[in-house]
Amino acid sequence: MSTEDALEEAIDVLQQLGLKEYEARCFVGLSRLSSGTAKQLSEITDVPRTRVYDAVRVLEAQGLVEVQHSSPQRFRAVSLPEATDTLRDQYEARVNRLTNALERAEKVSLEDDKSVQEVWAMTGSEAIRHRTSKLVSDASTEVVLIIGDEPVLTDELVNDLNEGSNEVDLLVGTVDESLLQQVEDAVPNAETFVSELEWLRNDTDIDEVTIGRLLLVDRSAILVSTVVPETGEEQAIFGEGFKNGLVVITRRLMAQGLVPARDPNT
Repeated sequence: MSTEDALEEAIDVLQQLGLKEYEARCFVGLSRLSSGTAKQLSEITDVPRTRVYDAVRVLEAQGLVEVQHSSPQRFRAVSLPEATDTLRDQYEARVNRLTNALERAEKVSLEDDKSVQEVWAMTGSEAIRHRTSKLVSDASTEVVLIIGDEPVLTDELVNDLNEGSNEVDLLVGTVDESLLQQVEDAVPNAETFVSELEWLRNDTDIDEVTIGRLLLVDRSAILVSTVVPETGEEQAIFGEGFKNGLVVITRRLMAQGLVPARDPNT
């Protein structure tokens, strides 16, 4: 990544964290200088000089920039560790405020909310990783996971599987022996197996997607994802409820890959 690309990425992230564009550009510019005047900062950031003062005032109020009241004034960014701690605290505070506000909001009940059958679509690896983590951490009796695509076996997933309760049966299947060895090394407490479900194996000559993960938790919740090999984009469907048809069908399909003692049908 070039310096220019790195700077633009930093500016973009700062905007996502709540800074306006000129504020983000000024902070990134000052992070590259030991200190600088409004004129110098304007020259390296392309922020109009008159707007530099406004941006710096905001950054100073947020604890990200220090001002030397000389003539002309000089500015400097706080150290990177201090800045990241400040931004992290601000971000977490906003998330906490959001959580508190949503928890206080009155729920609305609809007549069709009582349906037992629940199947939902999800898009994006980050959202799917979070849902997988939540399902695994909330498991009370059994977690059965079949990994169909190697990139799914992330450090986060490994941590979630290893941090599960010892009272929860953990079974992890893969589509081939090589991936199985990786799972055995990374998750030593899991009972592992190579799935006998032939349709899990990657065949991009037929389909444009491959099976990413197949997760069954407590025999009542199921998550199935697919991955686009060219882009890595992951999509999933999620269902829960013991009477859910999707869960019943998947339990029976997954039984083909389990040893008889673990067969969900028995």
